Amino acid sequence: MHWREIIRRPVITEKSNYLASEHNQYTFVVDSRANKLQIKEAIELAWPNVSVEKVRVLNMPAKRARRWRRMTTRKPGYKKAIVSLLPGDSIDLFEGVI
Repeated sequence: MHWREIIRRPVITEKSNYLASEHNQYTFVVDSRANKLQIKEAIELAWPNVSVEKVRVLNMPAKRARRWRRMTTRKPGYKKAIVSLLPGDSIDLFEGVI
């Protein structure tokens, strides 16, 4: 797989911003078929000046919600990766945003 297929999007939440600023860890939604080695290589290819120390992977479950009486909706499950970088490295997720 190409690295653009592996990394889907970054997760931007209060918790992920805290992890990035305090612990140098970044969170991404990744392809469900990708493993830790592929995720590490994809991050290092996307940002060439970054070295990955550790990758943790979580499979997020599908969620179901009930609307009205009989209609139910379903959000599909996805895979999330928390990537720890070496000290001194950082990723600029908002590069070029004014």
